[in-house]
Amino acid sequence: MLKLNAYQLKWIAIIGMFCSHMVIAWWHIVPEWLRFPLYFTGGFTFPIMAYFVAEGYKHTSNLKRYMLRVLVVGLIALPFHIIVLGVPFGAGNPMFYPWLNIMFSIFVSLFVLWVYDKMKHRAVFWLLYIIIVVPLSLLLEWYFIGITMVLMCHIIRNENARRIVPPIFAGVSMAAIGFMTSVGVYGYADFFLFRPEFPALQATLGLGCISVAVMFMCYNGERGRKSKWLFYVFYPVHFIVLAAVGLALGLIDLSVLGF
Repeated sequence: MLKLNAYQLKWIAIIGMFCSHMVIAWWHIVPEWLRFPLYFTGGFTFPIMAYFVAEGYKHTSNLKRYMLRVLVVGLIALPFHIIVLGVPFGAGNPMFYPWLNIMFSIFVSLFVLWVYDKMKHRAVFWLLYIIIVVPLSLLLEWYFIGITMVLMCHIIRNENARRIVPPIFAGVSMAAIGFMTSVGVYGYADFFLFRPEFPALQATLGLGCISVAVMFMCYNGERGRKSKWLFYVFYPVHFIVLAAVGLALGLIDLSVLGF
């Protein structure tokens, strides 16, 4: 049976992220038959990262430094994230796409884990989670789904379950959003109706998430090569590359941003 270590899983997450972002940024030149397979791999990214974020939280010696590092990378990537994903995916309006990138999702997730561990009254925590975190998460990539995955990876004690349940939860949630959008009952459906393929893309992303559960069945628990800075470096760099190529080919129009 194939065995995967943490280093290899992180590369799978990174490649999936690049492929799905490439579909959005270079939509007009990516062949139609290739869009869905590439977008499918985007489902690998956050389910894998959620697990390792929870692991990083558990093993970090300095949570403040960890959160600061995540926040700084998120700020560096922010303008390029808006150019690459907000402009093309938002049909000319970057606010159509969650403009706080995945690093902010991770930052909020780490804070939520800290609050969870500090609060003794679980009922109060879940009430605050529903009335504060879930609405605010609409500004983040992966919405409440990403934060909830990280939280699930933290609170589920059975190792097999914490590797399998969060990706399945993410996959079902993403597919449900796609379905609700297609029938017009999802609250943010109007944001995405400019692109008729969105429900199918969202369902495809969900299938990618679910496939991570299978990948984690192959995870051997080993770290592999050191990769502390891998995602931090790759994340802003891949946006810069996508933006540069998109601008050079005329695929991205910065006039919608006032330039």
